Amino acid sequence: MKRIVVLSGAGISAESGIPTFRGSDGLWEGHSIEEVATPQAWQEDFRKVLHFYNMRRKAAESAQPNLGHAILVELEAHFDVQIITQNVDGLHEKAGSSNVLHLHGELSKVRSTKNESLIYETTHWEVKEGDLCELGSQLRPHIVWFGEAVPMLGPAIDLVATADVLIVVGTSLQVYPAASLVNYAQVDVPVYVVDPNLPDFPWDGRFHAILKGGSEGLAELKELLLKQL
Repeated sequence: MKRIVVLSGAGISAESGIPTFRGSDGLWEGHSIEEVATPQAWQEDFRKVLHFYNMRRKAAESAQPNLGHAILVELEAHFDVQIITQNVDGLHEKAGSSNVLHLHGELSKVRSTKNESLIYETTHWEVKEGDLCELGSQLRPHIVWFGEAVPMLGPAIDLVATADVLIVVGTSLQVYPAASLVNYAQVDVPVYVVDPNLPDFPWDGRFHAILKGGSEGLAELKELLLKQL
């Protein structure tokens, strides 16, 4: 069974009502990155950061997967589908995808600020000041912030290297190190980029653009892949 590795970004969740990473004004849901998504922001005003991620968690809990997510699940009937997602919303799992690697963390989890290996599932969308880990330190979102290491990058690189087909959907290939993952696919592996806008990326003969939104583009790509079986 051929292995399809999918690299998904915010665009695939946009149809589910989850705002994309940054708007045209350079802000992320009304906030600059420096305000809410860096270790410095946590040090300066952890209450603001908690509130920001509480709102994101609440929105994600009520959001439903869209057709794009569903198509990736359907492909599992014919391929070994492995998803590497930059998204933290959990919609791939909610749709029923079996194999999801979270590159940038998960909204549904929190971790200790004293020992990052202490990770917990949230029981409610709201994480409050005074919610502590077993060591007595404040819990923080289990999210990789700007300026932090990406622990799952190594496993993601290893996974891309095993791909027979690589699909890039809903990401501009501008945020590193995630954008570098395409470079680890074998040289003879086709790379399908599903996005309504052509990403600014060094294109070569391996790359095939499907200039449509996530659901429409993945529907077209699904038919193409099934014809190649």
